[in-house]
Amino acid sequence: MARKKGKHRRSREVKARNYRERRFDSQDINQKFLIVCEGAKTEPNYFSSFQGPKLIVDATGHGVTPRQLVDIALDLGKQDNYDQLWCVFDRDDWTADDFTGGMQRAESQGLRVAYSNQAFELWYLLHFHYYDTSMPRSDYIEKLNELLPAPYRKNDTEIYNQLLWRQATAVANAENLLRQYSPPDPANDDPSTTVHLLVLELNRFLPETRA
Repeated sequence: MARKKGKHRRSREVKARNYRERRFDSQDINQKFLIVCEGAKTEPNYFSSFQGPKLIVDATGHGVTPRQLVDIALDLGKQDNYDQLWCVFDRDDWTADDFTGGMQRAESQGLRVAYSNQAFELWYLLHFHYYDTSMPRSDYIEKLNELLPAPYRKNDTEIYNQLLWRQATAVANAENLLRQYSPPDPANDDPSTTVHLLVLELNRFLPETRA
């Protein structure tokens, strides 16, 4: 059961300012990311959109357990000179042991994890509103259908561009959501996500105009 959450929230202006203060001039930096995702299309399509003259993103989807995803990331990571290796997976219907075990294995191997509890679409929803109450994953899709200009498609290649102007709001909402859990327990903190950590890291190597 998720722990009691606090009610304190910063204003949107402060959130957006703090988000942008994390950015810096990276014109002389080349960075190559490997992002290995549990989802076959949704996550890879989204993260592949983070491309720039100084940033290369290889995002792949595999539809396997969190632990298996880590092993795939380790194998793929040996095939090129990547600067950062990330795993992206959801709580979904995995057991707490599968989910937590995948996170622990990733961290033990020096990989970083961007997780969502319950599903990746929570990250999209946070672009519009702050959600701190658990809901069925089917409700994620229903709400996105109401919020987006067209029905939500999991394999949409344009959703990054559709949501980009709201990204600072999503980051602030995700940060605020994580603060409500003390101590954190990702397998049971529903809803929660750390996708914003990967997004912020990618944005460090994109031109400021992309924010």
